[in-house]
Amino acid sequence: MVNVKNNNKNKKKKVLIGMSGGVDSSVAAKLLVDSGYEVAGVFLNFWKDDSPNANENRCCSLESLLDAKKVAAKIGISLYTLDFSQPFKEKVVDNFLHEYSIGRTPNPCVVCNKQIKIGKLIKSALAMGFDYVSTGHYLRLQKKNESFQLLRAKDKSKDQSYFLYTFSQDELSHLLFPLGEYKKSEVRKLAAKYKLGVESKAESQDICFLSGSHNNFLKKYLKLEGGDIVSVDDNNKVIGQHQGLPLYTIGQRRGIEIGGTGPYYVSGFDIEKNILYVVKTWNQDILYKDELIAIDVNWIKEEPVQGKIKCQAVIRYGHKSENCEVSLLTGKSYLVKFQKPQRAITPGQSVVFYNKDQVLGGGIIK
Repeated sequence: MVNVKNNNKNKKKKVLIGMSGGVDSSVAAKLLVDSGYEVAGVFLNFWKDDSPNANENRCCSLESLLDAKKVAAKIGISLYTLDFSQPFKEKVVDNFLHEYSIGRTPNPCVVCNKQIKIGKLIKSALAMGFDYVSTGHYLRLQKKNESFQLLRAKDKSKDQSYFLYTFSQDELSHLLFPLGEYKKSEVRKLAAKYKLGVESKAESQDICFLSGSHNNFLKKYLKLEGGDIVSVDDNNKVIGQHQGLPLYTIGQRRGIEIGGTGPYYVSGFDIEKNILYVVKTWNQDILYKDELIAIDVNWIKEEPVQGKIKCQAVIRYGHKSENCEVSLLTGKSYLVKFQKPQRAITPGQSVVFYNKDQVLGGGIIK
């Protein structure tokens, strides 16, 4: 396993760990120190919405920085700060807005991990003389036959392997994930045992850079145009007006705001005509599809699948793995056929391929 162990060889290895002041990264840092690595922490500054009344980016708030400093001092390591605000804005926030503007529903955490939080940090760490980068993510990494394998975490309810399918073998060779073999409850107990002072900190499940609600952020930064809401069940009758297509996603119920005759569920879009299509029932056949096309596919082993493979696929974070067949179309595009139809397959989301607990790769749903 590539997970941390108490080993004298570790003393020769330098690790830079991203610290946000939360319980996960704090315990991960302590575990690395106890395993004999030469450890330093780094607090990353990301883009913040600086308009009046906007919320702080939760990943890099002043409170988070102060907590990270306290933990670093407690466990006896130095803490650097790096300003990633501009690349974060360009690679994560601008991409997030662009994807919504063209009718897709992106997952910014996938982009952030690859482009900024881990990907860019690896480059910075190597330039600073470190051997590894570490984070408080819940997943496992192991080396087998000279190849690195990415695996689901022991704590399946916290597993974050879905977000890291984009990484190459070279990048994986510079990563450590100390929490892969722990459950979240165990991590909180360790934080209390080590008296890190963060064991009771609440977790945020929201996108870190949103200033207020998701839709308010989109309304603020995108030019939205209202249009017709059309009921598929009523012979494509116009039943209302939407506030802009980027505010809606496939399968969505909340926010459609048609009084009296609902509920309704989003079933599709016509981007050119600016039409939002809806249906009346949660399990309407139109919401189910048995195949999708994945683009920009990355395979962890780096040898692309040339023919067909049978595996399992996850179509959104937290969704159940489903049996499927993946076959090459062209380049990095693949056809994914499911054994049984899946509800609300959403363009822009990531589809991640697994062999039981092992991440094989993944791509973006077209």
